[in-house]
Amino acid sequence: MSFAVIQTGGKQYKVKTGEILKIEKLEKVDANSKIEFKEILAYGDDKIAEVGSPKIDGAKVEANLVKNGKNRTILIFKKRRRKNSRRKNGHRQEFSLIKINKIFSKDGKIFSEAEEKIKEIKKKEVTKEPKAK
Repeated sequence: MSFAVIQTGGKQYKVKTGEILKIEKLEKVDANSKIEFKEILAYGDDKIAEVGSPKIDGAKVEANLVKNGKNRTILIFKKRRRKNSRRKNGHRQEFSLIKINKIFSKDGKIFSEAEEKIKEIKKKEVTKEPKAK
């Protein structure tokens, strides 16, 4: 199973191909568009691993943006006792959902690629039997 460690939004994520990931919101990106992450810290699989110092030049991860959205509301309530002072505030953090498609190695070759899952629909043959009286 191949993986890559990317850096985006001030955080680091270990990603695999075909994985859907929730990251900090990417600005100025429309839904269903391709995104390239060029800050790759490491990549590898069961046999080999390549670690950068700090980044690997030439390596990149290609992903599709699934959607942008907001998390649930987190309430912040501050109260100072015996002073009749209280404050209630809410926050909704924005996020982007991405699907990892390809991982490229440092020489530009495809290291790992997501497989497209196609659902096969099988038709059942229905035979009508006469009802017994």
